[in-house]
Amino acid sequence: MEPVTHFLTGACLGRSGFNRKTAYATLAMTLAAEAPDLDVLWGFRGPVAELQHHRGWTHSFVGTAVVALATVAFVWLLHRWRRKDPVIPPRWGWLLFCAWIAAISHILLDYTVNYGVRPFFPWNEAWYAWSIVFIVDPWLLLALTLALVVPAILGLADREIGARKKRFRGRAWAVAALVFMVLWWGLRNAERDHALALIRTGSYAREPLIRVAAEPNVTNPFRWRILMETRDYFQTAEVYTLGDVVNTDDYADVIYKPPVTPAVAAAKQSYLGRVYLDWGKWPIVEDDGTIQAPGADPPQPGWHAIEFQDLRFGYRTLGTGRAAPLSGWVVVGRGGEIEGMYMSGHEQR
Repeated sequence: MEPVTHFLTGACLGRSGFNRKTAYATLAMTLAAEAPDLDVLWGFRGPVAELQHHRGWTHSFVGTAVVALATVAFVWLLHRWRRKDPVIPPRWGWLLFCAWIAAISHILLDYTVNYGVRPFFPWNEAWYAWSIVFIVDPWLLLALTLALVVPAILGLADREIGARKKRFRGRAWAVAALVFMVLWWGLRNAERDHALALIRTGSYAREPLIRVAAEPNVTNPFRWRILMETRDYFQTAEVYTLGDVVNTDDYADVIYKPPVTPAVAAAKQSYLGRVYLDWGKWPIVEDDGTIQAPGADPPQPGWHAIEFQDLRFGYRTLGTGRAAPLSGWVVVGRGGEIEGMYMSGHEQR
């Protein structure tokens, strides 16, 4: 998920009771809950390198131990720099456990979205995705934010009337937000299964289905974008589970599988091709001919721009008409050589 939800989840975990055991619990859990995303620094080595290594070892069960240790080491340095003992003495072993719990929460949150995680890396590099919430879930953001803001506002009110200051404030709000998160996941999981059942028991494709998946809506747990695959084509649909409504068009929503041209075969063997096809769950690789790839120089005669897309992200960015997120391009020369690789308008060098 996006960083704010991770930070807020860590803060609520700390406020839920861990902060009563040791100093710096909320700080350590807030930092550790987002620290695994430091692997985005691979982006300095290019967009394909970032795709290859993002949600790699830092998002694994083994990596969370390293993340927790690094977070506690950072907090220890802050403690030494302050040269002032907190009200509650720090228990560094307990703090390490708190940071590990927060790092695990990062894997769990990322597992709920459709991008996926590799929790068993490096022994098993397979991607796993629950695909029940969007990468930005406004309802979770609202619940987590209220859990932290409301106690602060109530604290200001207490000071206005001269009430005794509470050492630990907001535990009930933090627990309530975390309980809401779990219940929200349960609702979305049930509605996703409902949507898939509607498709599997109906007749919405002209050929037998090989597989089917449901992708979440940003705000509505009762609306799902369906992906279907048959031998010859992919098909999309919209499902509204409250009324058991399925909207699809046998022609407008059908995407025929592109042919595997020699240029496509060469692109699949490129660095981008191997990384993309390892990560992509619903990939489409298409020979766009002499179309100029985003970020690339104008093509030379005989060159081919090969586009990689994943149907999970087959929506246009906020209606701007720009290419679907996480698309990639490989430029293949006349003799099958790789002339360039691009993602998000940036070249992999």
